[in-house]
Parts: sequence; structure tokens; C-alpha cells
Amino acid sequence: MRRTRRQKRSFRRVKWLAFFLLLFVGIGLVWGFGGLHGRGSRGAEPGLMAGEHTVHVMILGVDERADDVGRSDTLMVATLDTESGKGALLSVPRDTRLAIDGHGYDKANHAYAFGGHALSMSAVEKLLGVPMDHYLIINTSAFERIIDAIGGVDINVEKRMHYEDPWDDNGGLVIDLYPGEQHMDGKKAIQYVRYRDGEGDIGRIGRQQKFMKAVLAKVISPEILPRLPKLVEEVSSAVKTDMSLTEMLDFAQRLKGIHDAGLSADMVPGEPAYYQDISYWIPDIVATRQMLADEIGIEFTPELRATAEEAAAEYKAALPKGLTISGSEQKKADEADSDDENKDEPMKPSEITVMVINSSGINGAGAQVADILKRKGFRISGVETGRTDAKEKTSITTSSRNTDVFYGMPFPCIIMDGGSSNQAVVNIGRDYKKK
Repeated sequence: MRRTRRQKRSFRRVKWLAFFLLLFVGIGLVWGFGGLHGRGSRGAEPGLMAGEHTVHVMILGVDERADDVGRSDTLMVATLDTESGKGALLSVPRDTRLAIDGHGYDKANHAYAFGGHALSMSAVEKLLGVPMDHYLIINTSAFERIIDAIGGVDINVEKRMHYEDPWDDNGGLVIDLYPGEQHMDGKKAIQYVRYRDGEGDIGRIGRQQKFMKAVLAKVISPEILPRLPKLVEEVSSAVKTDMSLTEMLDFAQRLKGIHDAGLSADMVPGEPAYYQDISYWIPDIVATRQMLADEIGIEFTPELRATAEEAAAEYKAALPKGLTISGSEQKKADEADSDDENKDEPMKPSEITVMVINSSGINGAGAQVADILKRKGFRISGVETGRTDAKEKTSITTSSRNTDVFYGMPFPCIIMDGGSSNQAVVNIGRDYKKK
């Protein structure tokens, strides 16, 4: 039984790594095709915003298997204007707390487990206030093979990325990247998009979007573009969608135009929070709908704003007592870090963002450690349950600049060097003694 659970966790770790393929297939599926239209041309559901020439595609990366319906580990919405050729990508963090029909409020990635793509589309529509016209689902772990097939990708790594966990990944996880422009094969690319520091899933979303744009630049290159029809045909068997193979093949002819028109990338605005040992992303519903209205070119009228504010008030009223809003000040911290002249001096706890991961199997340990760190002045970006519950030793990964800041914790821990100076990851092991 334990082996089966670990096999499932291992599978979940890799399938989202093919998310970038979802994006470019998904966007291309509807871009400029005469046969596909958004609900703006045929009438949107009451209360939903829809532009006349706008199409919304919900993109899911899931871990669906024969014995387990799985969850969506990557959730994005591509907004496309079929007239102007402009588009936008909105990432919905998997921990986003939203209303799911028949299941109350839960994480966005649980909607697929409860009711497949239909329930996911309904939940996303209620959150964003726009109709989901089409869906695209992928269930694959072919990330390395695909990146290697296009000859790798050029990425400017923004910071030192170092993380080691001998208890993760069924044999050990090692991420070891240095800053600067570099060419990445599939093995290195996996490290880049998997890296998690104090920003948690939110930081990874930014890297994922950056990586997508690098892949798009590569696939429209003269060496790859002629091969795209064949590549798209091969990929079609790995996706589920309500769109046809013919449209997917047509997409291969249009990638250059998509790139030239530009693709903006955003994330649902909000704040990180945690409740007991569960991390959430609490969305700013009004700001999200305002942003989407701007993207699809419609006026955010007083009526639409009133509807959004009503939804936000209902959402706020349903937040559980005891839920802690972490307060994200990552941008300020990044700016303070980049402007700091005393790079060798330790930072103050209030300048360091910490992600807490409970890999101990001890219920409530994550929330307890988060509270300890908050009392010491650290900023908590989130509390997550680890991919294993058998990690032996508690570890703290932070920059060598700040290792001294973490000494004296009221629990046993190994302090390791790695990551940027204003972030840290505390990964709780079985040596933690519950207070």
C-alpha cells in the first residue's frame, strides 16, 4: 500500500512538467480559426463577461490514471482575440480557494477530481466571471523528451537555484542551477521549472510563464518551424479536447503570427494564506475581473463591478475562522534585496519570506512551525503538505548570507545553503517534536 502511494506521488511530481505544451497547443487550437467562436458571438451565460471576438480556453495538466481520476496540477486560461490576434495567459494557482458546485469551497486543483473538466470549467467561470469556451487536457510526463526533441531551450536563469532533498523523488532530488543565460536540455529544464523557494507555487508560475515564452521563441525558429505539423500530430494523441486534429495542424502554420502579436502573461491577483496545514491562494475577485475586462476589451461597467464586489463579499464571508492571510510583500523584498549595498550582512527576519513544507506525516506540524517563524518575525508565504511523509530530518534551505538568522530554532534542523538571499524553505521531517 505504501509503495502504491509513493508511486502515485512520484507520478504527480512529473506530469505538470508538460504544461508548456498545453499552452502552445491550446492557444493555437483556437487562434484565427473560422470555425471556433467564443460565447460573445452566440450569447454568454447571464452574469458572465464576454467579448464579441473573444475565446477563452481552459488548459489543464492532470494526473488522471485508470485507478485514480487525479487532480489538475496546472490550471491556466488562454484569452484570445480572433480578430486582432492578441492574446493573454492567466495562471490560476492550484491552491486558489474557490467555490466548487456540490463541494463548497476547496482548492482549484480539487475540482477536476470531483467532477472532471466540466466541474473545473464551472468553478473557473464563477471565479473569473468569464465563460470557458473550450478545454484542453493533457496527461503526460514527456517533458524531457519534448524539450530534447526541439533541441533544448535558451533561458536566462534569474538567480542561484540550489535545492537538495535526499528523501524526495524516490531516491533524491537535486536542483543545481547558476544565474545567467544558458542552453537547457530536458534534464536541466526540469530543474528550472520545478525549483521552489520561499515564493512557493507563485514563484514557479512566473518561471513557467517565462519558460513558455522561451519555448515559443524556439519553435518558431527556422530549424523547428517546418517540423511543427508532424510534432503537433504526434502530440494530439496525448491530449483531450473538444477541438479537432485539423485545427491543431492548422495551428502549426500560425505560430509565427502568435509570437509576433505578443502574448501577455498574468496570474490571478491575491494573497497567500494557510489554514491548519493547508496552503491557499486567496484571490482578489474584483481586481481579477477588472483585469480580464481590460484584456477582452469590454467596459467594466458599474453593474459588472457591483456583481464582482457582491461575489467578493460572499467569498470573504465564507472564509473559515482561523485562516491566516500571510501577506505577500515579495516584490518589496526583492527590491530591497537588489538595492541592498551590504550584501554580506544577514537580513532581518522581516525581510525573509519562508515556505513551510510538512514532510513529517505529523498532523499540524506545518502550522506550528509557521507560527514559530512568524513570532520570530519571518514572513510566511505558505504552508504545504510534502510529497512524502517519511522525510527523516528537518531542513532549512536559505542563502549562506542568512544561515545565522535561522540558528536557535526550538526544533532540531539542518541548515543548508541555497537559493536567493530573501527566501527560505523549511521542510519538516520526522525528527520534529510536536509542541
